[in-house]
Amino acid sequence: MSRAKIVVCRDMGEKAMGLLTASDHEVVVFPGSPDPPPRSWVLENIKGAAGICVMMADKANQELLDAAGPSLKVVSTFSVGHDHIDVNALQARDVRLGYTPDVLNDAVADLTVMLALMAMRRAKEGMDIVHKSQWPQTHWSPFLLTGPSFSRPKLTLGFLGFGRISHSVLSRFLSFTLPASHPDAPKVIYTSSHRRPEQDSIDAEYTKRFGVEVKWVEKEELARESDVLIVLCNLNESTKGIVGKEFLSNMKETAVLVNTARGAVVDSHALAEALDQGKLFAAGVDVVDGEPNVKADHPLVKQPRCVVLPHVGSATWDSREGMALLCAKNVLAGVQGEELPAELK
Repeated sequence: MSRAKIVVCRDMGEKAMGLLTASDHEVVVFPGSPDPPPRSWVLENIKGAAGICVMMADKANQELLDAAGPSLKVVSTFSVGHDHIDVNALQARDVRLGYTPDVLNDAVADLTVMLALMAMRRAKEGMDIVHKSQWPQTHWSPFLLTGPSFSRPKLTLGFLGFGRISHSVLSRFLSFTLPASHPDAPKVIYTSSHRRPEQDSIDAEYTKRFGVEVKWVEKEELARESDVLIVLCNLNESTKGIVGKEFLSNMKETAVLVNTARGAVVDSHALAEALDQGKLFAAGVDVVDGEPNVKADHPLVKQPRCVVLPHVGSATWDSREGMALLCAKNVLAGVQGEELPAELK
């Protein structure tokens, strides 16, 4: 096996970096900073490289491919999302793409549940009272800071996208709801890309697996019926802005929306407007269209019933270490001409 050059755009931690350096390949790492490397550094060091490990802030596009030359075999991204990667350009050059699915499922599911609970229980408003020293002047009243709960009878849990992370979220939600044996047990509705011919059988299997009714519906019914709506779909041309003004106008005024997918799936300004006008009870988002350029004057950040986090869904020690190791294994397999542990095709 010939010695290959691997570029790493950020130190990925002791275990992942140890795996790379133990391979005897030439490993070039952007030194001493958690910040993204300058583009000039990437374009200079990618010359003659067989593989590169990138993060969400690092663009893997035609410019990168041209700078690398014909030696580049694999791009390995420390992420599940690939908005920063020109997949078509990679495919045209037969450059393989590794990514890091599954290892972050539990972390994202936990954070999704946290955002739902914070939104429902009006945590941001309560914290503001404390942080602004308003607690002494805030007199207790029977319905102060009250909101909906998961134990509401006949609760409808909605999912826009129903993949592995959504399944993990649902399993967690069901520990808060009325039991499946209760006559007012919750039901689950979801929308995926399209209805399949065998959809009834799929839904029957889901119903058996989760112990509550699970049913595929059109997106209009999803908006209309959901008490808690979780956005966890992929971002593509058909889903970009799918949760917009029309979708939100069909939701219940008592509903809660959580987005832990991609910011561009939800129209931020339409969501802020719906919250301002009382057309939606509350929201929690870990992703915002245009991130990271989101400041204190952003309409969602200013909205008292919207909890905004800076895209930290996978931010647990275990998840990030697992992502780092998978990113390293993908790039090593790619430069060595082996099957990638997780390849996006």
